[in-house]
Amino acid sequence: MPKVSKKKNSVDAILQETTTMVMEQDEDDNEGPSIKPQFPPLSSYEANGKRIEFRRVPVPQHRMTPLKNSWLPLYTPVTENLKLDMRMNLKTRKVEIKTTPDTPEVGNLQRAADFIHAFILGFEIQDAIALLRLDDLYIECFEIKDVKTLRGEHLARCIGRLAGKNGKTKFTIENATRTRIVLADTKIHILGSFQNIRVARDSICALILGSPAGKVYTKMRSVVSRLQST
Repeated sequence: MPKVSKKKNSVDAILQETTTMVMEQDEDDNEGPSIKPQFPPLSSYEANGKRIEFRRVPVPQHRMTPLKNSWLPLYTPVTENLKLDMRMNLKTRKVEIKTTPDTPEVGNLQRAADFIHAFILGFEIQDAIALLRLDDLYIECFEIKDVKTLRGEHLARCIGRLAGKNGKTKFTIENATRTRIVLADTKIHILGSFQNIRVARDSICALILGSPAGKVYTKMRSVVSRLQST
């Protein structure tokens, strides 16, 4: 009997000690609000497993001289604003862009590649740099033969009809649709938002198919005013 009472007393002492510790812990938890740990956001370099990513933009032969002449205006926003490294590889004729540990976002690499590609297609630097600042801008490319098969003088007249006298037709479409258009021989490049590109593309296709310029202007302006009112 005495042994049983001793065992019972020891169990009671352990239970009492445990209860006291739990109560003290609850009192410490209720002293003030818990502070959430705060961690700085990961950079793109750390989030990507500290890997360096590359983009290579090929440069055709006829755009090498304009690229050399405009290298500094192209190099400055890519390296200073986007925190990327850029160089020209003369052997492969490609502009090489890569991320650095200071690159804030992974998407900056693709933006820089689109910016350089837009300049190589023939867009002005002031127009192409909008790709770095805005997210909803795209470039669409197609050829005249994708709309209608033309050869010889018919193709030359079609290109002249798209440009207009002193570029009037092209400028009118650009100003009405808020896009930028490059006519490179039989290839057409359009820079703008998705809806504006669609309106400009429809107008250009109508001109290629032979519609009069006045009729195309009227339809284009009605579509643009309808888009702006919505």
